[in-house]
Amino acid sequence: MTTKTKTPPAGGNNNPQHEYRSNPEIDAKIDAYIKENPKDWAYIQAMPRERLERTLVLNEVQKLERQQRIREGVMKDIGRNPELQQAYETLVKGVPEDHRETVMAQMATQNRRAVTRSQRAVGQSV
Repeated sequence: MTTKTKTPPAGGNNNPQHEYRSNPEIDAKIDAYIKENPKDWAYIQAMPRERLERTLVLNEVQKLERQQRIREGVMKDIGRNPELQQAYETLVKGVPEDHRETVMAQMATQNRRAVTRSQRAVGQSV
């Protein structure tokens, strides 16, 4: 059995320069927001670097908390319906025990999104 390792990029972690990708659509959204909200942009530009970094981290923490609340809600919905729970357990029976709940929540979330999209499509075609 062989193992493969990724070779580190040239310069490793010691290279302070990082080339970021640019997405024209995202850049246009950012530019539009800046143009429409000059006071917010000035506030952001005036923030000390540490505060700006901590704000970015807070946004990530809130995003993870939101995902966790959604996952817990999905699992609670599954738990309320024994037939649904049995169906999901059947689908994930081949998944390792410690990953089953995560996979179940992902499947249920994807299913919920698909149902919502199809309901919107039906509502728009009427």
